[in-house]
Amino acid sequence: MLSFTSRRRLPALGVALLALAATLALLPPTAPARADDGDAAATPATVGVATRPAGEDGRPDGRSRFTYTADPGQTVTDRVLVGNTGTARQDFTVYATDAFNGGDGAFSLLATADTPTAVGAWLRFDDGSDRVKFSLEPDEVRLLSFTIAFPADATPGDHVGGLVASVVEEGQQVSVDRRVATSIFARVSGDLQPALSITSYDASYEGDWWNPFSGSVKLHYTVSNPGNVALAANLTSGVATWFGIPATGLQGGSIPMLLPGNTATYEFTVGGVGQWLYLNPSTVLNPFVDSPDSSQQLTVSPITRDTVTFGVPWMLLILLALAAVIFLLLRWRRRRDEERAREWVDYMERATAAEAEGLAGAAKSGSS
Repeated sequence: MLSFTSRRRLPALGVALLALAATLALLPPTAPARADDGDAAATPATVGVATRPAGEDGRPDGRSRFTYTADPGQTVTDRVLVGNTGTARQDFTVYATDAFNGGDGAFSLLATADTPTAVGAWLRFDDGSDRVKFSLEPDEVRLLSFTIAFPADATPGDHVGGLVASVVEEGQQVSVDRRVATSIFARVSGDLQPALSITSYDASYEGDWWNPFSGSVKLHYTVSNPGNVALAANLTSGVATWFGIPATGLQGGSIPMLLPGNTATYEFTVGGVGQWLYLNPSTVLNPFVDSPDSSQQLTVSPITRDTVTFGVPWMLLILLALAAVIFLLLRWRRRRDEERAREWVDYMERATAAEAEGLAGAAKSGSS
């Protein structure tokens, strides 16, 4: 079950987790163990909230989210099941709101106090209100019908939100707003413009200075959705070095769904990169429509970005520096020895010449 505390903005865990929560939340819980009267205070009540799309028969129909395609001015009617999976009677508030992406790309919903302006504002329940309140006993489920009226001036593309069931758990000092939502993807027909763009792309090298053959490149990039269609993406990243030679194999990853007009920043690490000094990381982003409805699939062009960073082989440089110092030292010593040898030879030559001159002078004096 997906539960959280309401603040200014409400981070969720993404469409997949919303679907998982909606699928699992209405499963009948195991009955809690009954405590003796003397132990009643030792077993606190638990809060449990669940929502799940329902079919015309009022039963779960296997959907993980609400998905619609309509023309401007059109209305659609649907149903949702709201259940109490806790162990005590709970007061529910059910309403619709808009979705957005957090700075890290997480799928999020507006806080309870924030007023929706898109699909969250288009939904009304049977009584014409934008929210309903009621109480449910443990394991009790209520079926709610609602209508989404697409405005006549609704812009083409995806409008995303969530149908929220909220239970406020009162505390002595802090009240906790436990909310569970089923996402709403409403596509307005018209000129669809699916596109993602990488607005910034940077890289840095991380590795052990003593091991030139092991390291990684950390990619830091920002992705924007300038179009009008919600898109997720698979990515393939790699690193090349001198003359385009691969420094490591291609490595895959993904980014979650990015809603129209939203921007998020991600990090991805490419491992197994040696310290080749010059490194050329690159990423190919392949966007796609993450929808169970095949009619909403679209073809989107991939995006490629690359940059340059440096993996300095410090150990190799240190070894080369030591080798250069040793080479220069040996060369200096050899030159010094050669100079000393030349000086000795010169000295011996001068001594020999002087001795020869002395002998020659002595011989000349003796003959005279």
